[in-house]
Amino acid sequence: MIARSLPAAALLALLPAAAGAQGDCFPPKDSNEAQTLAIFSVPLAFGRLGAPEASRAGAIRVGLEGSYLPAVDDETATPRVCRPGKGPENTDLLFAFPRPRLGIGLPGGFAFEASWVPPIRLSGVKANLFGLALERAFPVGRGQASLGVRAHATFGSIRAPVTCDDEALEDPLSECFNGTRSDDLYKPNIAGVDLTLGWSLAQGRWRPYLGAGYNRLQPRFQVNFTNQFGQLDNRKVEVDLDRAVLFAGATWMAGTRLGVAGEVYAAPADAVTGRLAIRAELGGGGPR
Repeated sequence: MIARSLPAAALLALLPAAAGAQGDCFPPKDSNEAQTLAIFSVPLAFGRLGAPEASRAGAIRVGLEGSYLPAVDDETATPRVCRPGKGPENTDLLFAFPRPRLGIGLPGGFAFEASWVPPIRLSGVKANLFGLALERAFPVGRGQASLGVRAHATFGSIRAPVTCDDEALEDPLSECFNGTRSDDLYKPNIAGVDLTLGWSLAQGRWRPYLGAGYNRLQPRFQVNFTNQFGQLDNRKVEVDLDRAVLFAGATWMAGTRLGVAGEVYAAPADAVTGRLAIRAELGGGGPR
């Protein structure tokens, strides 16, 4: 037993020097670190989640969205560039991501949409995320179809024990052993544009749609971990990525002011997520 523990003890003895020597990391775009951050961005992108339609100036729409958070497999979650030799990061903390949505009709047929996820800790995760979008729908043909153009952004922060969770703190072979649970910081920094074609069925109660877009990802991750020797690890991981996205869904109108929307949203290079939202229109507004 004593002989078997010597390698681990020697490794732990070297950790203070190793932690101090490691600096900020800028992994290549094909690295596990970049792929993991790209997967994170798929459910966080402030997508359309609804068929394009003409907006009435002054109309107010409120909704609540739930998005599935795709899992990151252990191979991809294992850092190879920034923390070589470390096991998989703790990436699968929540099953779904809730997000409120508020839309406001603007003059000229434009619509503005916003979202804020307040900083409430849930299963170790505390998000303070914002989403913004500006869109415009144009009638196609005889008005049975619409073409929507939308620009969107997601920014803010998420804190979670990604680097060193409770399980890693109890593992004698982990660099996290006997340290303090990490409270790492992740900033998604997503900006994108998309184009959507929607049409009406069943007297307008069903509104399916298809779309494609481009997302610019500038994720920023910062470790916040104190090891058993009292040394703070606050290195940063930064990478810039470009992603094509595809999505399809439908809106079902339960009435003139209440609707339910479902959507499949994918970045083919990274992951697929499913989204569901319920929304209600509160303001009458002016003519369309």
